Amino acid sequence: MIMRLAAAAIALMLGAAPAMAQDNPAAKGLDAAAKAALSKLIEGAKQEGSLAYADTILQPSTNTLLAKAFRDYYGLPAAFQVNYTLLQSGALVTRIEQEISADKVRFDVASVGSPTWVIEKHKAGQLLEYRSPQYAAFKAAFDAGLGIDGVFAFNGGYAQIPIWNTEILDFKGKSYKEAVAAAVPGRFSVGDVANSESHLTTYAGLRQVFDVPFFKSIAQKKPAFLSRSEQSAQRIVTGQDVIAFGGNPSRVLQNNQKGAKLKILYPDEGFVLLPQATFILKAAPHPNAAKLWIDFVLSEAGQDILARNEALMSGRAGFKSPVPDVAPNFEQLKIIKVDWTAMTADQLRKYRDEWVSIFNP
Repeated sequence: MIMRLAAAAIALMLGAAPAMAQDNPAAKGLDAAAKAALSKLIEGAKQEGSLAYADTILQPSTNTLLAKAFRDYYGLPAAFQVNYTLLQSGALVTRIEQEISADKVRFDVASVGSPTWVIEKHKAGQLLEYRSPQYAAFKAAFDAGLGIDGVFAFNGGYAQIPIWNTEILDFKGKSYKEAVAAAVPGRFSVGDVANSESHLTTYAGLRQVFDVPFFKSIAQKKPAFLSRSEQSAQRIVTGQDVIAFGGNPSRVLQNNQKGAKLKILYPDEGFVLLPQATFILKAAPHPNAAKLWIDFVLSEAGQDILARNEALMSGRAGFKSPVPDVAPNFEQLKIIKVDWTAMTADQLRKYRDEWVSIFNP
């Protein structure tokens, strides 16, 4: 009897992991081998007990939704901690550089719209190579140079493009040049390229289309220089500014949900898509949880939360945006093509110096 009970207990333990995976939404449609691999990651994440990630876009309210959905998706206990830090892009880059140099990495996952920098981290061997099962749905994005299969994809794309308050400005233009013409001297803002990695990346992309005299025509109107999209949107809402050239779809969506009447321009010339490159640091203290997080945010469920609450554009094949007026579907985007793998840090520094010489912030 004792031997039979022991054998039953062993059989129960051996069968627990697959059963555990089968009970989670994440296991839907997986074969036996994939379910076993998923169970191993889930058990590893449970032992780690937490995850730490940083992002430059997601608001705390969105993180709350993501964290709960993440735990539910994998059947993680309520006690599992998702520790989130919202940072400006320049601050995120500096923080990670410092932690890597000090050999004290605290973040598991980070997301930033600075593909050149992320690619350099990969080349330096500082990112964990992980081929997420979700990467198969991002082939078109990889082919467009907006990620590297096996290293990073983007949890969502965004743009720094003109936004305005329709209650203050009756703007019907469709191009950057028309937006510049509508700008009122001293009552508009541009992204602070001197202090923001994402605004620098945007400027580098726009320089593939526009020459220096175009930017000088903007500088002549004496704009304010802002790094955070929340701030530029708030100035539009209050009427302090009539137009913002560093506007963000996320802030348009979120302010309109509160009753504002902001509008966003996807210019005829095209725009620079900033892929919010999402990667795992090689020295991540919670690698199992980090892999699960990557898999979740790139899944259909994760992408829906990010699009619905942050107006991030998904690079996932077949994904239909729940807010297409603010965040169009990937296949509809007119993106200014930039070879981010060929863009070097030295080139970006030259672009930053050029911008400073034009705008003299």
